[in-house]
Amino acid sequence: MVLLNAEQITKTYGEHVLLDHISFALQEHDKVGLIGINGTGKSTCLKVLAGMETPDDGTITFANHVRIGYLPQEPDFSEPNTVLEQVFYGASAEFREERAYEAKTILTQLGITAFDKDVRLLSGGQKKRVAIASALINPSEILILDEPTNHIDNETAAWLEKELRQYKGAVLMITHDRYFLDRVTNRILELDKGKLYAYDENYSGYLRRKAEREESAAASERKRQSLIRRELAWISRGARARGTKSRDRIERFEQLTAQKGPQASETLELSSIAARLGKKTIEITNLCKSWDGVTYIKDFNLTLDRNDRIGIVGRNGTGKSTLLRILAGRAQADSGTIDIGETVRIGYFAQDCGHMDERQRVIDFVRDIAETVQTPDGPLSAAQMLERFLFPGEKQWTPIGKLSGGEKRRLYLLSVIMDAPNILLLDEPTNDLDIETLNILEGYLETFQGAVLAVSHDRYFLDKTASRIFEFSEGGEVRQYLGNYADYLEKREQPPKTAPVEVKPKKQQDKPAAKRKLSYKEQYELDHIEDEITALEEKVAELGAQIEQNASDFVKLQELTEQKTALEEQLEARTERWMELTELAESM
Repeated sequence: MVLLNAEQITKTYGEHVLLDHISFALQEHDKVGLIGINGTGKSTCLKVLAGMETPDDGTITFANHVRIGYLPQEPDFSEPNTVLEQVFYGASAEFREERAYEAKTILTQLGITAFDKDVRLLSGGQKKRVAIASALINPSEILILDEPTNHIDNETAAWLEKELRQYKGAVLMITHDRYFLDRVTNRILELDKGKLYAYDENYSGYLRRKAEREESAAASERKRQSLIRRELAWISRGARARGTKSRDRIERFEQLTAQKGPQASETLELSSIAARLGKKTIEITNLCKSWDGVTYIKDFNLTLDRNDRIGIVGRNGTGKSTLLRILAGRAQADSGTIDIGETVRIGYFAQDCGHMDERQRVIDFVRDIAETVQTPDGPLSAAQMLERFLFPGEKQWTPIGKLSGGEKRRLYLLSVIMDAPNILLLDEPTNDLDIETLNILEGYLETFQGAVLAVSHDRYFLDKTASRIFEFSEGGEVRQYLGNYADYLEKREQPPKTAPVEVKPKKQQDKPAAKRKLSYKEQYELDHIEDEITALEEKVAELGAQIEQNASDFVKLQELTEQKTALEEQLEARTERWMELTELAESM
């Protein structure tokens, strides 16, 4: 049975076409995931279907007596209701009485137990969970959800998966959680440049089908280019156009050249920009943090390895974000020490995107950070960096306040990376980012030359990036697990194994070795070596550009390649020497 039929829906903002005559039908028991790059109009599409916005053109038809439940991306609870009143907002007194126990059960599963608390006093994440409870408890044949997995922990996401799989009506949702999409959906709709593409598959099937579609389009384009080359060669030999066959062939050539090949998808490129990191990173000893009589971090110890990839998990409110805030200098610990190496440069990606002036234009926001950035591909201007982050020319002059939530997150991510950190603190980096951006972010972290600590509820992200998992629990306890998130799930039920510590008696005759000091020559070398390395990096980048410009000149190409190889070897040697001197200086 068709519950909803959308035909030729069009929606524009100014000159920007978000929905370009899209059509689709929603069947009973459909579980549909809507995906696409941030800013393409996914949330607008849901608002139109939910009746929150009016399309410019097209029609939406519903089956008789169809009720719609809608979860917005940012719920607005401005009225003075209690949590329980908000869940049943608009429902009859009889229905409230019948379903009160069920509502409290759902709220508890979502981590909300203060049923009589004023919703206006809740955090953004708590409001989202109350809105989820309301959407689940109130009867509807079509449930429309905008980013339901944002701000909920891993266990709650797994519980919500189960609830939506068992949901009797149809579900249409936007989510970046790829495991969630794979386990809940049976259809994928992809919104791309105003057009809608449908796949009768879950997320894994969608990836397979999309790869097949792109390969088919690429094969057709290769065939078209081959035909153009053959026809061009025929015309170049001096074909006479007065014959019928000749004229037909020339017309076919003109048709082939007039055709447009498949348009390449926009891709976000993140080059691994990072300052050099010495041996000493961050050492945390007996860190403690409490407030309002609740202990969140208790006797926490960590020596961060230079290439650590640590995923931090646990229920909301257990101190995960607090740890990152303390390390970033945004909060103070009650006790304990944090020893940070001299070469450490911290990049902190906060949940709330930090302070961004909504009136400031995108290009000015980036220029305030840097006019030019040195990358492995050479120096890039602020405008070029924005292009790489899918902000084309006209978008760069847009006020930040007019960007979508996901576009703001992407811009904020760029601001963190442009500062060339060598230790990244990521607090829920996957919230509001589209799947394509997440894939590229994960690829960036694979090549990032430094350590990463990431608080995340995104299980897919943790499986791809983490090599250690820290589980925060109530009372400030932190358990450590080796491996990614899947390994953590396997091991979490097992009690942690603690190997006995072997204490060796000290030899009386042993004396502490005297610490060596840097000589005058070594100190002078350390003071100037970074300038040498920077100059070498610039020369390597310049040669790389020259190689691209002289790709057709074999002799010149060979000469430039040899010069570049020699400089790269010199650069590697000076970098190793810099690390050696830095480690020696830090040990004193």
